[in-house]
Amino acid sequence: MIDAHIHLEQYEPDVLEDMLAELRGQGVESLVAVSMNLGSCARTLELAGKAPELIKPAYGYHPEQPLPDEDELAALLRFIEEHAADMAAVGEIGLPYYSRAEALERGEAFETEPYIRLLDTLLGLAARLGKPVVLHAVYEDALTACDLLDKHGIRDAHFHWFKGPEEAVARMIERGYYISFTPDIVYEPEIQVLAKRYPPELVMAETDGPWPFEGPFTGRPTHPAMIRDVAAAWGALHGYSPAEAEALLSANTQRFYRLHKGTGSLE
Repeated sequence: MIDAHIHLEQYEPDVLEDMLAELRGQGVESLVAVSMNLGSCARTLELAGKAPELIKPAYGYHPEQPLPDEDELAALLRFIEEHAADMAAVGEIGLPYYSRAEALERGEAFETEPYIRLLDTLLGLAARLGKPVVLHAVYEDALTACDLLDKHGIRDAHFHWFKGPEEAVARMIERGYYISFTPDIVYEPEIQVLAKRYPPELVMAETDGPWPFEGPFTGRPTHPAMIRDVAAAWGALHGYSPAEAEALLSANTQRFYRLHKGTGSLE
């Protein structure tokens, strides 16, 4: 299988080394490693250089953090352009739903418009480079993201760990956008309802590691092999065997990220 979304550079080096060494034996062929900011992109690039057959890098700016200044943004855009040939996607990019909600809960003002402009800039770059995008855009933010995807004519969009209103779900399905499920599909009824609703051919599996999970995963470090638990839970909702579910989700991920089967290399 392929972990469609993981923050590899956030793992401790010794943990990461052991984890990568054992992946093949645990049924994991490759990983789409997303980035948080310019420094994160550089670390992801270094990791991918050490294991290019296993790690497929994506470069972007995660929205749940302060905005970059002009110099950092310019450097990030240059970095993405310089490494476009060897990256799987532009990502992780999106809108700051959780940061905004937390600020409003504290009674603080929060300006969303600058984040929308940043996402617009990054989507424009992805469109020019002809690259897929990995989106952090949940709930009502998904509708804004859809508007911007339409603006730039982008059809290859992956909404990771998605949750959102029916209006967004219907629009995303109509556009053929992909979503991915994390291990929380095993124990979250809300996610299971979405999994039943979304077309099987537009679904992938991810861990978003090292983010921790609850339920049967409580206290366990997040490992890419958990995508097999995701596949089994998702498959059960649709009447697929675990093997059938793994094969279908893997094929979807290979197709979306333009990976060659068996090698993990980019087309």
